[in-house]
Amino acid sequence: MPPGSDQPPLHAQVLQLVTAGWLAQAVSATAELGVADALAEGPRPLAALAGATDTHAPSLYRLLRAGADIGLFTEHDGRVFELTALGDALRTDSPVSLRNFAIWTGLPAERHAWAGLADAVRTGHTAFPEVLGKPVWDYLHDHPDVLGVFDRAMTEASRQIIAPVVAAYDFGRFSTIVDAGGGRGALLAAVLASAPGTRGILYDRPEVIASAGRPLRDAGVADRAELVAGDFFESVPGGGDAVILSNIIHDWDDEQSRRILANARAALVDEGHVLLVEAVLPDRPRPSPTVSLMDLDMLVVAGGQQRTADEFEALLADSGLKLTRIVPGGHCSVVEAVRV
Repeated sequence: MPPGSDQPPLHAQVLQLVTAGWLAQAVSATAELGVADALAEGPRPLAALAGATDTHAPSLYRLLRAGADIGLFTEHDGRVFELTALGDALRTDSPVSLRNFAIWTGLPAERHAWAGLADAVRTGHTAFPEVLGKPVWDYLHDHPDVLGVFDRAMTEASRQIIAPVVAAYDFGRFSTIVDAGGGRGALLAAVLASAPGTRGILYDRPEVIASAGRPLRDAGVADRAELVAGDFFESVPGGGDAVILSNIIHDWDDEQSRRILANARAALVDEGHVLLVEAVLPDRPRPSPTVSLMDLDMLVVAGGQQRTADEFEALLADSGLKLTRIVPGGHCSVVEAVRV
């Protein structure tokens, strides 16, 4: 470090930035191999871990050593490793598990698409179809194994945002809530559990709805929920006084987003609300790069974008809606709008 400074030299800081992809891939490999699950019962020696994970022991040691250096494990004498609180989040059954999300970010579908970032910036075109040969949604449809990882990853990510959002926003003032693009129903289950007098409609593509509903049953609210199959680009079920779109709009560009929002608007009863659950891009100074990096992931993978409060206001206005307020709820906020 330079004399009198607690920061590494600039070239060392740049080196840390450009090798961050190596770190992420090491975390992804650790998750894929199930190392955290193998350590769930306590410290284990290298040989036992190699047997439990079906790996080459010397190579596994190199991965574990790197994992210990970044805080996932503690290495004890005799090449015995123990899971840390940070590493525990890579266990499959951890309540804060992001194991599948870590696996997803290391798969070629995600990793190779990011290799096209520079071209995406040059052209404005989404990188994924340029690199993988087709749009991400078509690719996932054609690769069920990758789709399974992606679905589990999105479920894990949603699980981390649901509780803060439900705690921050009063959903109980609505009689019927339509969760459009609601996946398996985790958010709607939490919303209905928090609002005993409210009914819900879970709306998603037919192949999603076919296996949806377990979160609703587990939460004891299935009797107040209806499952409906369809496409929010074509329509949204009517009769609700609120339509939730949770992390949907960020997947799409402005033109496609306006189609979705127009259909949500058309489905509302009088004085109904459209509720976007989104990570709102902060104005400068930004406290962390998380949302701006998510925005780049949207450019690379899906062709959408994260938006600022002003950008949400303009997008909603173009869709016949008026932004009324933004309610912070942890990583995501509830962007509330009404019909003009």
